[in-house]
Amino acid sequence: MNDSELEVMLNRAAEKGAEKALKSIGLSDEMAVHDVHELRGLLDAWRQVKTGVSKSVVQFLTVGTLGALSAVWYFKS
Repeated sequence: MNDSELEVMLNRAAEKGAEKALKSIGLSDEMAVHDVHELRGLLDAWRQVKTGVSKSVVQFLTVGTLGALSAVWYFKS
């Protein structure tokens, strides 16, 4: 067996393995491309929501801390 025959055999095995893996997770039909795009969109939306929530929590804690410090300073004077 020469190098080119081995390469062809490995490529066939890799393609069959990829097809089997995609079929096992339900991404072997024509709609798989659309499913993957939809999943990517959902992941992007999740990341945006997570980032927004994190920023909101930090902002809330900052404003709360500054408000508490201002109230202490106001009532102490």
